[in-house]
Amino acid sequence: MATTLDASPGYETKKTWTRSEILSTTKEHGIRFLRLQFTDIVGVNKNVEVPTNQFEKALDGQIMFDGSSIDGFVRIEESDMVLAPDLNTFRVMPFTQSNGHGSDPDKVARIICDIYHPDGKGFAGCPRLALKRVTAEAKELGYTLMAGPEAEFFLFQRGADGRPTTDSTDRGGYFDLTPVDEGEVARRDIVNALEAMGFEVEAAHHEVAPGQHEIDFRYEDALTTADNIATFRFIVRHVAMQHGLHATFMPKPVFGINGSGMHTHQSLFEGDENAFFDPDAEYQLSEIALHYIGGILRHARGFCAITNPLVNSYKRLVPGYEAPTNVAWSMKNRSPLVRVPDKRGKSTRCEVRMPDPSANAYLALAVMLKAGLTGIKERIDPGPPVEKNIYTMSQREKSRLKIAALPGDLREAIDALEKDKVVQSALTPHILSHFIEAKRAEWHDYIAQVHQWELDRYLSVY
Repeated sequence: MATTLDASPGYETKKTWTRSEILSTTKEHGIRFLRLQFTDIVGVNKNVEVPTNQFEKALDGQIMFDGSSIDGFVRIEESDMVLAPDLNTFRVMPFTQSNGHGSDPDKVARIICDIYHPDGKGFAGCPRLALKRVTAEAKELGYTLMAGPEAEFFLFQRGADGRPTTDSTDRGGYFDLTPVDEGEVARRDIVNALEAMGFEVEAAHHEVAPGQHEIDFRYEDALTTADNIATFRFIVRHVAMQHGLHATFMPKPVFGINGSGMHTHQSLFEGDENAFFDPDAEYQLSEIALHYIGGILRHARGFCAITNPLVNSYKRLVPGYEAPTNVAWSMKNRSPLVRVPDKRGKSTRCEVRMPDPSANAYLALAVMLKAGLTGIKERIDPGPPVEKNIYTMSQREKSRLKIAALPGDLREAIDALEKDKVVQSALTPHILSHFIEAKRAEWHDYIAQVHQWELDRYLSVY
C-alpha cells in the first residue's frame, strides 16, 4: 500500500488535548485508525491500531494487548496488559495510506501510551513509567530536566530486492549541499513531516560521514523529549522508505568513518529559571550544575550499557572519530564525555556526548537524570575541566588526572551496570533483569560468531 506525505495536518498541533477534542478532531478530519504507541524495554517502537468504532474505548484506556508476545514484558500466564493513553501526545500522522480499494486514502492518528496491569497498577516493565518516576523525584527537589538531543542517522540505498545495504552514492561531508548531498530532499521531507507532528525543528544538515545526517529539534522536558525521539525515529525511517532509501540509527554501520551519536543537552530548571546558571560563579556555572556534571561523570560507566546498548555501540566509542572514550568534562574541548557549550543564561547546559541513537530514550534520560540528581544530593565534585585533547594524552597523564575510560565493549558495560546501584535505582528490577538478560544473550551470540575480519586475518596464515 502506498503512502503519501501530507505535511499540512489541517488542525492545531496543540500541547494539551481533552478526550472530547480528540474525538471531534478525528471525526472532523476523517481519521480511520488510531495507533496506540509504546516502546519495549530495548526501545523498539510498538503499537496496537484500532479502527474508528474503538476510539472511545482507546481514549478511556480500555484497550488490552497480549504482553507475553513482547520480549521482556510478562510471562504467558499474566499476559493481559492495558494501554493507558497520554492524551496530550495525540497527533495526526502526516501520511495518508492507500487502502487498496480505490477509495480515499486512510488517515491515521497516534497516541503514546503507558503500560498498566488490568488492576490499574503500573507495569514495572514500562520504560515510560520508569522515566516518569525519576522526573517525579527531580520535581520533589524542585527541578525539571530540560533536554535536547542531536540524533544522527544514515541514509543508505536499498538493494534490488528491497533489502537495506550500506551503499551510498552520497559523498557529502559536514554541512555540504546538493549535488554532493543526495539525501537533501529526503531530509527536507523529514523536516516537513516532523513539523506537521508539532516539532520545532531548529536545524537540519549533512553530517561528517557520507550518507550521515542530523536533525535537531527544540529542547523540552524529559518526558516530551523521550516521546519526540521515539516519534523522530519512526518518521525518519518512514520518509526514507518513501524515497527508496533505508534510514538506520545503528551507531557504526560502516568501518573507517564517523558513527552516529545522540549528544544530549541537559539543564535543570527551577520554575522559569535555569538552575545551572550563576553569573557570579567561576565559568558562570552554579554549584547545582557542577554537582550534576559530577554525578554524570561518576556514574557514566554504570549507565553506559543503557545509553549505548548494542554490541555495535562500542565500535563508535573509539578514539579518532569524535566520539568520547574518556570520563571527563570540558568547556570547549570535544574529546571528553561532557562538554559545556558557551551559551549562558537560560541556555546554560551540559552536553553529554556518549549516548547513541539506538538507546531507549526513556531509559537513557532516566539514568542520566538519576546520576545527575545523585551528584547534587551528594555534592559530587567533577574536578577541573580538561581542556587538553585527551586522545593525545599518555596513560600516565590520564591516570594523574584521574580520567577513567568508558567500557570498551558491551560485556564490560553490562558488568559496570551490575555494580552501580544508583543507575539500577533509576530502573525497576523487572527492567534491569530483562535488559541485562537480553544484552548478555546479544553479547554471547556476537562472540560465538566467526566474523569476516577473523577470516581475512587468520585463514591463510594459520
